[in-house]
Amino acid sequence: MTARLITCLALLAPLSLVGVALLASRERGRNPTRLERALGAATALGLAVSFVEVAWLVLGHLTSGGAVQKLGLIRLDGLSVTMAAMVSLLVAVVGRYSATYLDGDQRHGEFLGRLAAAGAAVELLVVSNHLLLFWIAWVATSLCLHRLLLFHPERPRAVVAARKKFIVARIGDLLLAAAFVLIWRRLGTADMSELLSRSGSEELVGVLIACAALLKSAQFPTHGWLLEVMETPTPVSALLHAGILNAGPFLVLRFAPLFVESRAPAAILVVAGGFTAVFASSAMLTQPSVKVALGYSSAAHMGFMLFVCGLGVFPAAALHLVAHSFYKAHAFLSAGSTVEATLAARIRAPERRGSPRRAAVSFLVAGATYVGVAHVLGMSPWENPSLVVVGAVVVMGLAQLFATGLADGGRLVPLPSSTSEARRRLRQRGAPATNWRNRRGTIDSVPLRVAALAAFVALAFFGLEELTRRALAGALPPLVDPPPSILMLGVSVVMVWGLAAWMQMVGLGGSSPRMARLRVHLRHGFYANALFDRIVGSIQANPPFTSHRGTRS
Repeated sequence: MTARLITCLALLAPLSLVGVALLASRERGRNPTRLERALGAATALGLAVSFVEVAWLVLGHLTSGGAVQKLGLIRLDGLSVTMAAMVSLLVAVVGRYSATYLDGDQRHGEFLGRLAAAGAAVELLVVSNHLLLFWIAWVATSLCLHRLLLFHPERPRAVVAARKKFIVARIGDLLLAAAFVLIWRRLGTADMSELLSRSGSEELVGVLIACAALLKSAQFPTHGWLLEVMETPTPVSALLHAGILNAGPFLVLRFAPLFVESRAPAAILVVAGGFTAVFASSAMLTQPSVKVALGYSSAAHMGFMLFVCGLGVFPAAALHLVAHSFYKAHAFLSAGSTVEATLAARIRAPERRGSPRRAAVSFLVAGATYVGVAHVLGMSPWENPSLVVVGAVVVMGLAQLFATGLADGGRLVPLPSSTSEARRRLRQRGAPATNWRNRRGTIDSVPLRVAALAAFVALAFFGLEELTRRALAGALPPLVDPPPSILMLGVSVVMVWGLAAWMQMVGLGGSSPRMARLRVHLRHGFYANALFDRIVGSIQANPPFTSHRGTRS
């Protein structure tokens, strides 16, 4: 009886949002007061249901030792409960933000309805325990996102981006459907709890699922649509980057047992995800548009999650997924106030003169900090090679911190009144700077502060990774040693990543024509998006890139 009640509650959360979407068909205009109240009540119900699911899961784990609760169509484990709570909170925040952001818009109610439908699809996806229900929710997230991307159909670039996303999503849907059909034919069941409990390698199924995840997460070379959806309202960008885009890594995490003993799917994730992470993080630094840079940032984070999944460090990928969701939601919803605060404040501009010695010292100190913190905590990352590879990326981040702290003491440059003058000052090597002093007038020791921050980052990595591993013990496989071939692929990707980080820190050949051409190519994303534009235009009877008169719109 209690299990049925929990199942009904878990389904009630997305169904309440569906009710809001249906109500929006009657109240589409401006100032939809009843609809705003209904959306607020539905999101509050979703948060309450998430707390009940957490309590139910903890109680079941304490009483019977079961970390997974199988409730027919619903599966409650550490992963699904965590994702459901995250999505419920995200939809509540984005919905509240939309109430004021679009206040007075002629189609305010219609937008809230589309937003509620997308939230319902994601909430249903993360708790599904049946292949058919999972696939329906998977497709629904894409279709609901398509309607949100076309909220302003009069904007040609928004229409182009939505069509490109539609094509990519349909290919991913077909691949996932083929994977589920193969699972049903080979294992004779559509119950996800039963098939995930079985051991065995399913190479073809894993390949199909990995490819579907890559397409869902805007990985190279199909990342272009993610950079062109910025003409949609800000709440859509927040929901997309912080919620729907994470469906790709979540798909791999949900079917993680299928990747433990499979080589081909893991190789695809390591190569494609790792390359996208390196490429997108490098291209992000060359973008003049903040929104486009955020798009590249999301693609890079998705690639890193899939790369980590390919190495078998699933708890670290789950931790990154949650952290990235909240970070990116905050980045989009507070973008306007952040820009204003930055313009009103003084800009910290460390002078990086391209010293190879400083970069080498930063890498060495970062590696020593990483190993030292692991030793103090009694953890040995060397016992698991995949964790060492993932930790190498953390070392690169720590090296960036040390390089900043060692760069001439981290000078502060007062911001001039004009933006052009600010840019000129920041580009000058010898810009006048003030001493970095605190409120009491004493000089702070920048290297010591950076060292403390780096130690805290390393401590957080090990501590949160261990906490996530224990919390999701029944939902995700334990750490396993990947095959040597997969490990070598991971090491190769990290070496390329390290080279990119070194070039960024040292500024090797920054003024040479070769590096200038490389920056141009990175800024244009190696022209993969332009090629995708041609492909989409060739399959359209009336290409959206040109007007009816034959000129570019």
